Amino acid sequence: MGRGTFSRYISPIREELDGAFATDHTPREVAQSFALGTFITMLPTFGIGLLLFVAIVAVFDRVSPIALFASVLVFNPVVKWGVYAASFALGMLLLGPIEGVSATTVSFSAGPAAAVRLLVGNLILAVVATAVSYLVVHRLAERYVDTDIAETVEEVLP
Repeated sequence: MGRGTFSRYISPIREELDGAFATDHTPREVAQSFALGTFITMLPTFGIGLLLFVAIVAVFDRVSPIALFASVLVFNPVVKWGVYAASFALGMLLLGPIEGVSATTVSFSAGPAAAVRLLVGNLILAVVATAVSYLVVHRLAERYVDTDIAETVEEVLP
């Protein structure tokens, strides 16, 4: 991916995080909100995650709605196909192969065995992505107080 393509991908994320940092939420709350959004978005919720976001924002006032919804920009539908492929491959690595099925030829005929491998791998990737996203966004949010978001994002994200 070229630098120009990367910049176009990062730009909307930067704008959303800038809005999240400018709210009344602490850096910890912004990071927690983004991490929660990352976890939910990484899971195969098939669109139900967005409804869950609305419910979370309605119930919890310390959740930053902008940070929560910004996670969707990172793990958008295009990226999620790669996440699902990696999840299935990880599940196959951990739980073993399914007879007659490979990571490139999986279909609905594999049934529950394939679903379990997808979910196990996806849960592990979601936990890892949640931890990393919390750390990155917390660092960005803390530094935002003293500097411009564009400079901070470019320091943290190459």
